[in-house]
Amino acid sequence: MERLWSPWRHAYIAAVGADMAEGAGCILCEVHKNPADDEKNFLVHRAESNFVILNLYPYISGHMMIAPYEHLGEFDSAPKEMTAEMMDLAKRCQAALREVYHPHGFNLGMNLGRAAGAGIPDHIHLHIMPRWTGDTNFISTVGETRVLSEDLATTYKKLREKF
Repeated sequence: MERLWSPWRHAYIAAVGADMAEGAGCILCEVHKNPADDEKNFLVHRAESNFVILNLYPYISGHMMIAPYEHLGEFDSAPKEMTAEMMDLAKRCQAALREVYHPHGFNLGMNLGRAAGAGIPDHIHLHIMPRWTGDTNFISTVGETRVLSEDLATTYKKLREKF
């Protein structure tokens, strides 16, 4: 059996475990509290009701999330103004990703609840990711490992200037 060592994945595993621990705070609530830390937290843009942030554990380079400032666990309980702004921000994210990365397509979606795959089940957020024909390969399917072409600081610098 072959082994692919990826010690950097431990940060993700530890973070997921911490997020699931009893009494752990909401990471999305924490990151938007101090605007002075936006670059450190990869918070790309602040709007009236929502903010845009890079996913710390991206599926692909450019993976962004749009989250409301308000801690909401259910999409259907969110005020219309909030969700309308969220969709407008999704359009802005798509335009920025198209300009910076020139993808062939996009994934846009929400995982509502842990059973649906939500890593942060109590705070709704919308994912948007650029996609390219052939961007998945055996390493994701068999090795359960993602190969990313750039680090988050580089992605942040590229996308921050588009907002």
